[in-house]
Amino acid sequence: MLDGRKRFSVGLAAAAVVGISLLPSTPAQAEPDVDDVRAQVEDLYHASEQAAERRNDAELELERLTQELALLQADERAQAAGFDTVREQVADAVVAQSQGTGVSPLAEAALSEDTAGFLAQMSTIASYNDVQGRIVDTYTTELQALEIRREATEQRVEQIRAVEERAAAESREIDANVAEAEELLQRLEAEEQAEIFAAEATTTDPGEAAEIAADVPDVPVSGRAAAAVQYALAQVGDSYVYGASGPNAFDCSGLTSMAWAQAGVSLPHSSSAQYSSGRKVGRDELQPGDLVFYYSPISHVGIYIGGGQIVHAANPRSGVAVTGVGSMPYTGAVRPG
Repeated sequence: MLDGRKRFSVGLAAAAVVGISLLPSTPAQAEPDVDDVRAQVEDLYHASEQAAERRNDAELELERLTQELALLQADERAQAAGFDTVREQVADAVVAQSQGTGVSPLAEAALSEDTAGFLAQMSTIASYNDVQGRIVDTYTTELQALEIRREATEQRVEQIRAVEERAAAESREIDANVAEAEELLQRLEAEEQAEIFAAEATTTDPGEAAEIAADVPDVPVSGRAAAAVQYALAQVGDSYVYGASGPNAFDCSGLTSMAWAQAGVSLPHSSSAQYSSGRKVGRDELQPGDLVFYYSPISHVGIYIGGGQIVHAANPRSGVAVTGVGSMPYTGAVRPG
C-alpha cells in the first residue's frame, strides 16, 4: 500500500504535460512542505479549469455547427422541392413526345427519384428549352456548392468532437491527480493543525488567507448590474463543479453566465467567449458587475463587486468565494449588456 507522498508522486507523473513539478516520492527525501503542496494543488486546479474551459468552448462550437448543418439540410430540401417542379414539367413534355414510341431513358429518369440520373440524361440531349436548361444548370451548381459546404461542416464537427473528447480525457486525468494531491494536503494540514494545537499557537496559517467565503460584503450597485452582483454574492459558499451552472454548484463561467442571466443578459458558458460579450473596460474603470478575466490564454472569470474585490467560482477547494481583483494574473475586463 503506497503512502500519501508516493501515491501523490505517481499521480503527478501524468501531470507533467501541464507543467506541474513533482514532489518528493521516496522516504529518503524530506517531507513535502504544506505550502508547497498547497501551491501544487492550486496549479492542478488551474490546469483542470483550463481543460474544462476548452471543453466548454468545444461544446459551444458544436452547437453552432449543428445549427449550421440544420440550415444546410433545409437549403437542400428547398432546392430539391424547387427542382421537382422542373422535373415534373420535363417529364410531362417528354412523355407527351414519346407517345407510341416507348418510354425514353430521359422520361424514366424524370419520373424516378434519381435526381443525378435525370441530370445526366438532361445533359445529353438538346430537346429541353433554354429556360429549363438554365434552371438545371443553376440547380446543379447550387447542389454541388451545398454538398461542399455540408462536407466541410461535417468534417469540422468531427474535429470539434475530437477536441471535446481530448479535453474531457485530459480533465479526467487531472482530476485524478487533484484528488491525490488533496488527500496529501488534507493529511499535512491535519498534522499542521495538530502541531499548532499542541503548541497552543494562536496565529493563522497565512496560506489560508487567499479566499473569503464567510463574510459577504454589502455591495452598493444599481441597474441591471445589481441583479448580477446580488445573485453571484448569494452563491458564496456554494460548491465548485467543472461544467456546472447552478443552482447549487458552478464553475467560473457558469456562475457569471447565470448571474448576468438574472439581468436579462445571455452569456456563453465559456470564459474566453465571454471576453467578447461586452465593452472592454480598463482596470481603473471597473464598476460592480463587470466581468474580470484572468490568465493567458483566458481560462478564468469573476464578477467585480467594488472595493478591489471580485466574487467568483474559485476552485473545488474554495467554491464560490470573494477575493481580491489582483489575486490571479489579470488579463482584462468587460462590461456586459
